[in-house]
Amino acid sequence: MRFQVPQFIEVEDKIFGPLTLKQFIYLAGGGATIFLLWIILPFLLFVVFAIPVAIFSTALAFFKLHNQPFIKVVENAFGYYTGSKVYTWEKKERIIKREQVTDKEKEQLAAMATIPRLTKRKLDDLAWSLDIKKETNREK
Repeated sequence: MRFQVPQFIEVEDKIFGPLTLKQFIYLAGGGATIFLLWIILPFLLFVVFAIPVAIFSTALAFFKLHNQPFIKVVENAFGYYTGSKVYTWEKKERIIKREQVTDKEKEQLAAMATIPRLTKRKLDDLAWSLDIKKETNREK
């Protein structure tokens, strides 16, 4: 048996003349909003509010930024500004000249520079604890 494989599945179908369904909805929503503004507001305020609505609805329908639809850009911007942010801080190491180091700072630097020795017993304890954690994670 032969089956036809769909091609060009990324391309949306044109439903309303040269417009896709999404484009038509964005333009119709913008037109309806502008119509309501025209009924409610005086002419000068109507012009002030209608121009941004027309630009926004047209951008939603046709504009792509970095090959992404404008609605996706608006969603991401809204999520970024309203969502929580994680700030990370990296400690910068201080560069010290040898002449500037006091005896107390030398002791502190020596204490920081010592590396703890890893004995066979410590290594076995670490491996055992990791095995236990791995087994408990598998059970969940």
